[in-house]
Amino acid sequence: MSTLVNIHHALSNTAWLFFLILGLWGLFRAIRGQAVNANYLGAAFIGQLIFVAQTVMGGILWLGGGSAQIQRPEIHLLYGVFALIFLPFVYVSVLRGDDTNRAQWVLAFTTLFLFGIALRSINTSI
Repeated sequence: MSTLVNIHHALSNTAWLFFLILGLWGLFRAIRGQAVNANYLGAAFIGQLIFVAQTVMGGILWLGGGSAQIQRPEIHLLYGVFALIFLPFVYVSVLRGDDTNRAQWVLAFTTLFLFGIALRSINTSI
């Protein structure tokens, strides 16, 4: 179980760093007036897969009793669930396939927000 905790911790660091870079890249593209392209959407999908892997590992840890070490496990779980569903929700419900510069701004701020959620989730696990 200790190995899984270490992987979960390392992947959480990967998640916040990935979403920070993705958000800054999105802002750079939006400022330059560029629309969303397949490269950006592919990177966002990879970021979403990081959150899926985190959820699977976190679920295994939760079922194995790993939540006893966390001071506020319910809040940590809430951040995890939110991080998992927020990007697909924005893409499907808000953007609805829009790939203009406006959509690039929305995705840039969405990924920066997810960067903050990833950091907050780490803080609740300490």
